[in-house]
Amino acid sequence: MPHARKNNGGLAARLLPRRHGERGRRHASPCALPGDTLRLLSFNVQAGIGTQRLHQYVTHSWRHIVVHPGSRANLDRIADVVRDYDIVALQEVDAGSLRSGFINQVHHIAQRADFPWWHQQVNRNLGRFGQFSNGMLSRFAPHTVEDHRLPGPPGRGAVVARYGNPRNPLVVVGLHLALGERVRNRQLDYVCELVNRHEHLVIMGDLNLSVEKLRHSPLARLRLQDVGAPLPTYPSWRPEKHIDHILVTPSLQVERMAVLDCTLSDHRPLAMELRLPADVLG
Repeated sequence: MPHARKNNGGLAARLLPRRHGERGRRHASPCALPGDTLRLLSFNVQAGIGTQRLHQYVTHSWRHIVVHPGSRANLDRIADVVRDYDIVALQEVDAGSLRSGFINQVHHIAQRADFPWWHQQVNRNLGRFGQFSNGMLSRFAPHTVEDHRLPGPPGRGAVVARYGNPRNPLVVVGLHLALGERVRNRQLDYVCELVNRHEHLVIMGDLNLSVEKLRHSPLARLRLQDVGAPLPTYPSWRPEKHIDHILVTPSLQVERMAVLDCTLSDHRPLAMELRLPADVLG
């Protein structure tokens, strides 16, 4: 059965406040949204491995086992990309193992990019050989965070964070779905059951399905805004597939959406700017 772990409040384990004395933006209320606009980013960072050509899946396969010399610098460049956003969903981040040089990559990116709040969800724990995770970075504190293990083989999960007005919150879901369609649809069924009561909803992550399949998936039940023309994100060196998505309910006004020109992973990051309704803010 899928497993859910709920973290109440901004000081929950693995959703950590900035240490005293560190520079960065402050907010009068720990759960206040910053205003009526929000900048979102979804990025599969491939554990900092940095595949940039098809043949490197073979020639750089050792990077999935042990840390490579450019890993730290690549993480720093990823942090420089994400620092301009308010909420960032990360996929394929390592929580500290041989392949990451025992660096918690979510924490490292959060510190480098000056995010006061971060959350780590370990979905497959192979000890020193791999800590496969999702991550979420935020400029402001959610009032609740939940981890959900998705149906199917171990390794896929969703993070659900709620922001703003507790009576009618903005719900942000970061997730990474399976490759197989049958398992993926079971996972989407589960996600729909989690969030179908909410009016203001963002779902973002590496969904591993195309725009066309998305329109005929269980997510269609949520009546999310149509993504329109595909925005290819994979592979980063010659994008052909739109498999990374940011999906929102009609109550949220999309101002801009774009794929960033970035080849630090085998996926390119996807960005969106939203305008929020008044009932989320107060």
